[in-house]
Amino acid sequence: MIEVLSLGGSLVCPEEIDILFLKKFRNFILKWIKKGKKFIIFVGGGKIARKYQRVAKKFKAKNEELDWIGISATLLNAQLVKSIFGNFAFHKVLTDPSQKVFTRKKVIVFGGWKPGRSTDFDCVLASKIFGAKRVVNLSNIDFVFDKDPSKFKDPRPIKIISFDELLKIIGRKWIPGANLPFDPKAIKLAKKEKIQIIILNGRNFKNLEKVFLGQKFKGTIVQ
Repeated sequence: MIEVLSLGGSLVCPEEIDILFLKKFRNFILKWIKKGKKFIIFVGGGKIARKYQRVAKKFKAKNEELDWIGISATLLNAQLVKSIFGNFAFHKVLTDPSQKVFTRKKVIVFGGWKPGRSTDFDCVLASKIFGAKRVVNLSNIDFVFDKDPSKFKDPRPIKIISFDELLKIIGRKWIPGANLPFDPKAIKLAKKEKIQIIILNGRNFKNLEKVFLGQKFKGTIVQ
């Protein structure tokens, strides 16, 4: 079975590269490879992207330019993630999720592709192309909340939400470098293709294992 993961760049490099997280992530993925799973992993730009984008905004950079900066950050993070899997990974980082890759390798790593959307959109598109029924978004939050936890004192965690309800919370417009639970364009595509989105804390591997086992887990299901 193929699992499509959207790995937040801020897990790879919150401030500095998180070597301990990468070791745990590698061990977890290899464990499930032995159980017969294959993985398509899309890696986001995270804080690296936003740091560069903030500077570019000071020079009045246009949105397309900001997107290309973000894409470059995803490729840097993705190259690092690919390297930790050695011979288990496809030989290069890919960018075009519209093309199906036929390989015996158990891990395929993608970076960003085109301006105007995030790697969230690309991983939903890849789910359609590769025949996966869900995307597991590995974030630095436990749930999607009804309010921004950084701005409000009483945010309510949401366990199950519809695509349309989530769009009402986060908005329908893509903004380069936006720190959202999921890209609005990706949500719209997932709704169209009937691909489930699971959003959870990517550092909690015991919880992620429950997803793969079909058990009750801590996180938000978007469907």
